[in-house]
Amino acid sequence: MEILKIENLVKTYGSGENIVNAVDGISLSVERGEFVAIVGASGSGKSTFLHMIGGVDKPTSGSIVIDGQEICGMNDDKLAIFRRRQIGIVYQFYNLIPILTAEENITLPLELDGRHADPERLEEIIKTLGIEKRRRNLPNQLSGGQQQIVSIARALITEPALLLADEPTGNLDSKSTEDIVSLLKMTNKTFGQTIVMITHDLEIAKEADRVLTINDGKLVGEV
Repeated sequence: MEILKIENLVKTYGSGENIVNAVDGISLSVERGEFVAIVGASGSGKSTFLHMIGGVDKPTSGSIVIDGQEICGMNDDKLAIFRRRQIGIVYQFYNLIPILTAEENITLPLELDGRHADPERLEEIIKTLGIEKRRRNLPNQLSGGQQQIVSIARALITEPALLLADEPTGNLDSKSTEDIVSLLKMTNKTFGQTIVMITHDLEIAKEADRVLTINDGKLVGEV
């Protein structure tokens, strides 16, 4: 079943002779439960593409449908609510709140939405990701890999339709990179979580079900 459908997505910057097509007419379909990796060189447009899927950036034209809802025409308030409830985002730099514990960081998206975490769901995520002993720690008491695990847990707590990972291993050493990629794969299999990940590392990308390449703003094929 299709969870993400993108049609002729375009993002341009500048005007006239200075116009730049950061994303140039990309169309893509992702099935529910699929793990898709997108690779491309720096400046290829892959981050811009991911940010538009996540509702962080707006396209110049085109369509993005997530779980049956077109997000490009939503106003800012409606989009913010949809993004908070249906899209989980994992960034390269963990973006944890330094004065909150690991558990408080995980449940923050629900608190911002006026909801409380389901205790069973919270325990399942914390135990599955192996951070039971770190739940009371502040971010500065965690390693980089542990902070990224917390950010993954935070992205999962709302049971999003789509999890987006933006260079999730880009700030980690090789051992932590292996751990995070394994956790993303386990999340995909254990929770049936649909994941779209961008990375510059082809070896990491090959761990996904499908690997796509973006070059000069265009989707140029599968690896």
